[in-house]
Amino acid sequence: MIYTVSRKRSFIKSITWRALASVDTFIIAWLVTGKTSWAGTIAVFEILTKTFLYYFHERGWNYILWGKDKNGSKKLKNLKKFIFNTNKRK
Repeated sequence: MIYTVSRKRSFIKSITWRALASVDTFIIAWLVTGKTSWAGTIAVFEILTKTFLYYFHERGWNYILWGKDKNGSKKLKNLKKFIFNTNKRK
């Protein structure tokens, strides 16, 4: 089975990842500077730049065939082989 990845999915993934990563950046910046205003400013700039960078990075990886299996995952193939070979032995 071959899946395609929609642009909407890539966009939602970039937003949810960015939210989590920005909280991390805010906490680190706050610990380093000791100032929540500076930490907030750093986190806002990071949200703006890295959301777009991640989106294009994610879309670009969809064009790379390395690590993709045309007929489904290797684990699924191995499971099918195991099930069908076991049934034939009975």
